Amino acid sequence: MKKPEEYQAKPDKTIKEHSLELLRELERIKNLGYIDNEKVYELTKKACWFHDFGKANAEFQNRVMSDKKIRMSLEREVYHNILSIFLIDPKAFDSQEDYYKVVQAVLFHHDYADPYEVLKDKKDLCKSLLKNFTCYPVKHSLQYKLNMWTEDDQVVLIKGLLHKCDYSASGGYVSEYPNDFLESGLDRLGYQWNDLQNFCIKNRNENIIAVAQTGMGKTEAGLLWIGNHKGYFVLPLRTSINAIYHRIVADQKKKIVTEKLDERVALLHSSSLSYYLGMMENSKTEMTGIDREDFDVEEYCNRGLKHSIPLNIATMDQLFDFVFKYQGYELKLTTLSYSKIVIDEIQMYDSDLLAYLVMGLKRICELGGKIAILTATLAPFVEDQLNKAIPGLIKQSFYDNTLRHNMLVKAEELSVSDIINQYENNKALEQGNKILVICNTVKKAQEIYEKLSEADTVSKDELFLLHSKFTRGDRAEKEAAIKDFGKTYDADDQTVDIQNGIWVSTSLVEASLDIDFDYLFTELQDLNSLLQRLGRCNRKGVKPTEVTNCFVYTVINENLFIMDNRGFIDRDIFNISKEALGNWNGPITEAEKLALINENLTTEKLKNSNYYQAYIEKCNWIATIKPYQLKQDDIKLRNILTAEIIPSPVFDAHREEILELAEKINHPQTNTKEKMALKEKLYAYSLSVESYHAKNYEKAKARGEATVYTPIQIGRFESIKVLECQYDDLLGFRKMDFQTIRKAEFF
Repeated sequence: MKKPEEYQAKPDKTIKEHSLELLRELERIKNLGYIDNEKVYELTKKACWFHDFGKANAEFQNRVMSDKKIRMSLEREVYHNILSIFLIDPKAFDSQEDYYKVVQAVLFHHDYADPYEVLKDKKDLCKSLLKNFTCYPVKHSLQYKLNMWTEDDQVVLIKGLLHKCDYSASGGYVSEYPNDFLESGLDRLGYQWNDLQNFCIKNRNENIIAVAQTGMGKTEAGLLWIGNHKGYFVLPLRTSINAIYHRIVADQKKKIVTEKLDERVALLHSSSLSYYLGMMENSKTEMTGIDREDFDVEEYCNRGLKHSIPLNIATMDQLFDFVFKYQGYELKLTTLSYSKIVIDEIQMYDSDLLAYLVMGLKRICELGGKIAILTATLAPFVEDQLNKAIPGLIKQSFYDNTLRHNMLVKAEELSVSDIINQYENNKALEQGNKILVICNTVKKAQEIYEKLSEADTVSKDELFLLHSKFTRGDRAEKEAAIKDFGKTYDADDQTVDIQNGIWVSTSLVEASLDIDFDYLFTELQDLNSLLQRLGRCNRKGVKPTEVTNCFVYTVINENLFIMDNRGFIDRDIFNISKEALGNWNGPITEAEKLALINENLTTEKLKNSNYYQAYIEKCNWIATIKPYQLKQDDIKLRNILTAEIIPSPVFDAHREEILELAEKINHPQTNTKEKMALKEKLYAYSLSVESYHAKNYEKAKARGEATVYTPIQIGRFESIKVLECQYDDLLGFRKMDFQTIRKAEFF
């Protein structure tokens, strides 16, 4: 009689052959040093061996060996993951506990049905399907026994490794590529590492917090801490992520990865594939170590999504959804458990995202992962939460004595006349005249821009606006322009660059763009945000500070404060920040900036704030989640209430190009890679707006008050709405009169 492993797992592969493939991938992961628990390794080997034994049943064999495609009959057959546990001999284990740990992993390595319901209703069918094999008793108490082990550390790791090896073997891809390049790549830069970077090198095997002022090289510090190990660099904004990825693989002066790009560094966010395609099409950009003709960008993207690549630049929602414990979450958590995770700019997360992050980091560290918090500012209440979740964190702050900012706080609204006066004075004196204005909302930024454009003394070709309500194409051009304008030095990298110009923007520029202006005019949002904004002015500390170069305005629109479902600024945190700043008028050192944060954003002062209460509530809710209650498809870390649209003026101006792109996308002979490239071109005409704009437009259409535009179909299940609105490349998106604004547009 044939053994179960001698039957077919696939038409061209036996169960044994497939299981051996899993074991080879498991060995690969172990040889990279990612499995340090011998018990976990041995039990995972057993899980890999037994996981598909259930496929040996006659019904499955009839289907898999048939020339025709036969659908599974739920009346005659049982899912193989359930059948497999009948073929696991308890005596093959050192203890009953070990047996149950492997059974848990095997039973739940697929999510086809509720295994306990099937075992309850179809136990006789299970035995009948396996009558030609030696079966072992599956007791009625199995569910009770397994529930005891579902969240056990070893079970999570065994099941996670089983998933990783199974998906890799079935998909024909490598489970993990080695990180044997990062340290040498950093050494090739030839830099003299500073105190921050040496701290990260020294504490590579520790969980750390490093608070460092803007411009001290946190990116290099994070990469040095990761070293030659699997790592994730997590940032809050996609623009920041793209910038770091580009710096690692394509910056001609600072490039770290010089070959084997598709095995070394990955981009993990919702538009990764589009970004890759855009980079490859950009003739000015040299993607490193690839042959463009033979490079399979889809395969490259999939390797990143499968977490096979050793160095990953990611948004947190690509990683930390495992806190919801959906079926299969163990794969991601297990991968993170043998990884080193850098969290950059933690202060930019809202209360919900901070809760997901802290609770996720807690679990990662419990399973063996390492974390590094690298940030320009760290509120004491956040530090308290991190220390509570992750005991033994090593913290150090880094700042130099260079004076960068001379700050004036004004208890009034952002003043256009102040900006104009500074602009005119600088121009008359022929001194550095790069002025950055940061507003809390898109609407405010547009208002300030319009008022400045009405001033006779402000040259129209020296006034610019940047926010999130421009089309992707326009925004990309503006981001490139502000980065070029905002450089510190001239072409010789020694002379400070002197130019005239005013850029008006939003918090979009807080952390995502490496820019260095001479003067800053900003609304107050909170202390954390303010310090980020200050970092966009005199970034390198080589510009004059004898007179005020940063103006902070502490009177803002009351509608921006959180109230019911409106607003986004916490009133308590704003008031604490405003009071802390007082009537500051004079130089402010890096030490004084940190003191503002450390003395005011404490747990004691914030414990009654909306932000803190929402954070605690979310943490408590996460702690109550039971495994497999939630479906992965229903989970969203970010409460994203936006819609992708093409502004009607853009559509009217580019109708022919847009419709031609859509036609090519929908053509049956257009392959997937070509479709993605075409979609990238089409999305250059689009932007993201709050969902209520689209809803108001639909209502206006129904009332006959709006022009009807047909959505642009770009595939069977995807379309982009054309939204009637005001739009131009100077101001960006503005609502039509028929729309009702219910919530502030920000970022």
